[in-house]
Amino acid sequence: MCGYLAQAQLLFAHLSDYLLPEFFQMHNPRCHFLILFIQLISIISFYHYVVRIRGEDNNTSAVKVDVGIILDLETDVGKVMHISILLALEDYHANASRGAIRIVPHIKDSKKDDVEATSAAIYLLKDVQVQAIFGPQMSTQTDFVIDLGNKVKVPIISPATSPLLTVKENPFFIRAALPSSSQTKAIAALVKNFGWREVVVIYEDSPYGFGIVPHLTDALLEISTLVSYRSVISPSANDDQILKELYNMNTKQTRVFVVHLHPYLASRLFLKAKEAGMMSSGYAWIITDVLTSLLDLVDHSVIESSMQGVLGIKPYIPRSNQLNNYTKRWRKRFRQEYPDMDQIELNVFGLWAYDSITSLAEAIDKVGTTAIPKLKKPDTRENLTDLDALGTSAVGSLLIDSMRSTVLKQGLSGDFRIIDGELQPIPYQIVNIIGKGEKNIGFWTKRDGISCKLKMNGKTAVKCNNKQLGAIFWPGESTIVPRGWEMPTSGKKLRVGVPLKGGLEQLIKVERDSKTQAVTATGFCADVFKEVILSLPYALPYEFIPFPIQDPLTLPDYDDLVHKITSQDYDAVVGDVTILASRSEYVDFTLPFIESGISVVVPVRDDDRRDAWIFLKPLKSELWITTGAFFVFIGFVVWVLEHRVNKEFRGPKRKQVGMMFWFSFSTLVFAHRERVTSNLTRFVLIVWVFVVLVLTSSYTASLTSMLTLQQLQPTITDLNDLIKNGEYVGYQEGSFVKDVFIKRMKFDSSKFRSYITLEDYDDALSRGSKNGGVGAIVDELPYLRLFLNKYCRKYIMVGQTYKAAGFGFAFPKGSPLVPDVSRAVLKVMEGEFMNNIIQKWFGNETDCPQKDETAITSDSLTLDSFKGLFLIAGVSAGFALLLFFLNFLNQNREIFATDDSIWQKLTAIAKVFDEEKDGSNSMSEEPSESNGSNAPKLLAASEASPEILPDLPLQSPEIRISDGLGASPAAEGFSTTEPGTPVHETN
Repeated sequence: MCGYLAQAQLLFAHLSDYLLPEFFQMHNPRCHFLILFIQLISIISFYHYVVRIRGEDNNTSAVKVDVGIILDLETDVGKVMHISILLALEDYHANASRGAIRIVPHIKDSKKDDVEATSAAIYLLKDVQVQAIFGPQMSTQTDFVIDLGNKVKVPIISPATSPLLTVKENPFFIRAALPSSSQTKAIAALVKNFGWREVVVIYEDSPYGFGIVPHLTDALLEISTLVSYRSVISPSANDDQILKELYNMNTKQTRVFVVHLHPYLASRLFLKAKEAGMMSSGYAWIITDVLTSLLDLVDHSVIESSMQGVLGIKPYIPRSNQLNNYTKRWRKRFRQEYPDMDQIELNVFGLWAYDSITSLAEAIDKVGTTAIPKLKKPDTRENLTDLDALGTSAVGSLLIDSMRSTVLKQGLSGDFRIIDGELQPIPYQIVNIIGKGEKNIGFWTKRDGISCKLKMNGKTAVKCNNKQLGAIFWPGESTIVPRGWEMPTSGKKLRVGVPLKGGLEQLIKVERDSKTQAVTATGFCADVFKEVILSLPYALPYEFIPFPIQDPLTLPDYDDLVHKITSQDYDAVVGDVTILASRSEYVDFTLPFIESGISVVVPVRDDDRRDAWIFLKPLKSELWITTGAFFVFIGFVVWVLEHRVNKEFRGPKRKQVGMMFWFSFSTLVFAHRERVTSNLTRFVLIVWVFVVLVLTSSYTASLTSMLTLQQLQPTITDLNDLIKNGEYVGYQEGSFVKDVFIKRMKFDSSKFRSYITLEDYDDALSRGSKNGGVGAIVDELPYLRLFLNKYCRKYIMVGQTYKAAGFGFAFPKGSPLVPDVSRAVLKVMEGEFMNNIIQKWFGNETDCPQKDETAITSDSLTLDSFKGLFLIAGVSAGFALLLFFLNFLNQNREIFATDDSIWQKLTAIAKVFDEEKDGSNSMSEEPSESNGSNAPKLLAASEASPEILPDLPLQSPEIRISDGLGASPAAEGFSTTEPGTPVHETN
């Protein structure tokens, strides 16, 4: 302090020599007193000024808090953050309300070395005993320092961006920058916006570089975009190695590159990319946030010569008066601290450093103004290393709890929020490098995706597409959006595999010239492919490579042909290749260029009208059986209901059984003459007659159709008949239809026979299964149409058609050719070319008048159509039968009240049921007048004395009383008695 006073006196002496007027130098006592007073005031003022600059104060109650700062001061980013930290502490101390806390920074230089960073951290924790550390700035340096912080319970606030450093696993780690993984969805949205299907990722061989790769890959997979290649560039790689890797990438198809490198390495990469011709039209380059934010550190000559048209992603920093004023202060302070350096610009890492120190200061304020104790040393002192000698912070837990949820709404970097120790994502800005700088073309937010304008008041940003992102300047001075891929510069043509087989040449036929060995492909599939290639907006050279399907040695099929793509033998497959779910797992198909499906062709037979048993075909066998069973059942129900009360249903057992069958079957032609007396019987017959009416009408209509219509009758109408009859089935060699029928229809695999040509199909069907042929051919619709066009009078398509996706062109998984070729397929199919080529190879399908285009099924009626009718009839009859038995048992309940055994009771009930009910159906009729008075006398005599005619035989139940008495016969139908005859109803 005495030294400060001496400096003050010396300063005042100099001022008095140059600034005081001459009258102050006179020997006037009053003047001398005034001079001494001015000196005193000046010394006091200077003392307070020095104390404010040096951080000293007479207030002994001020609490000093030591904070460590570890930066790479040899790097430009480290220097930017250094100035921001100093200004943040000055602004904190300038606040009069915070005079009780004084933060003392201890700055250490890590010198770009991991060991130096660790050593600095140990020094700060052991010797200085800091309560928090800001830094280091590199991910590799931060990794071990975080472990030290966890051990000592001291917060480590680092701007390291590697996602490998997780705050969840390190409770005393605060990330003061956005992790590189937070930008991956923004990059994916940009890739999706331009429709690119594949990208190449170029990243640094360091934790900073490869930490982003898994997150970027996942984000791209979510939009169905693949990372076709990963290029790892070592920081120590020379220019020749970088150029060699660029040439390697240029031999591939992908032309979209995502670069995740530090500025120095990225500038070398782009210089060599320009040399390799990869900064020309058709290429697309995207740089990540760190490189975009630090473009000022890249040589301007590199930007102007080798980075024109590059797109960049970087955190968006809103402009404000506070930021503008701070930028001016920062530039002035930078010139003071580093006068020998060229002026560099303030970047986002400097702003994050300022906001982080401000947040730390506020956290320290929240802890309290009492004296903060030093680190607690371990109890033992034996053989302690530097790490063992580290103590434990008493306030570290309080500081970390305060900082893990920090919000600075007025931060220089915008909305600076730390939640759970992680800086929360902010909007990303999309820029286009043009000239010496960059041009803003859009924004990305997690909520709104890509937008043209960013509104910070909570409203949804305006959505936009690539045409609304601004006038993008692409590499090569192009304004056309790059397609994202090109054919390899190696000059190889697209290797197209085509099936080589002996038959069905209308679809695909492959020939090789014996002299030139040139391969040509013709047929429907080949012509469509050639037209599709011509419809592409660019030239796509190709060559056909034959693949033998009917190789007797290897027996390959179409699955083997498609697998040639995965083994990289072919770049594409063209031919009659059906799109299947199993194949699409390892290749990508274009849109189908022809519909397909699986069906069955069988021979036709002679007209059924000459069949002696055609009358049985209107109904299926199960319907015949069900109908017969119901006839018997209804007859039984009617007999039960009428047996006790109707003499028509009594008599010998043979007569009763005959009556049971006769009555029910006579209703088929409505020829029943027997009278019924029970209301329950009438109810059952009403329902049953309606069922019979429907059955007979349906039978008549079906039989009429069979006898009058001219049809091509197939030998088999139901595919299940093939299985039941053990018929052999033919299919095309190498086709997948065999597996389909085995799985879906449960066909026996031993019953399949393979063929090659249409003539083979005809020969096999003509011979039949019993003569070494087949009973049916199963194949896809395009092949069957060709077959039926040639043999339409002999064969016909039957059964249902199993759907298939159709024929398509196959390409490697994720190939960028697929969307372009698919669009070209649609263009070709919508034009006149498709009609012409179908006519050329498939012919006119109307040339055969007898061919029925629809699949034929059986005309016989099935049980399913009449289930409802039979159900109603069965329920009605069963209900009537139940009511009858309930009434009968109630009338004879005294039998069950006896002490007889169950068998005796059942026997008694059966005897009662078999007996005619007394007076139930007196069939006596009024005698006619012509018979005289004998009958009345006889009846009167019998009534007067039942013993007068003891020898008169009883009337047989089979003979009506009215017989021989001149009574008129009973009416037909459901009438019960002659008019005037008394009837005794029982129900």
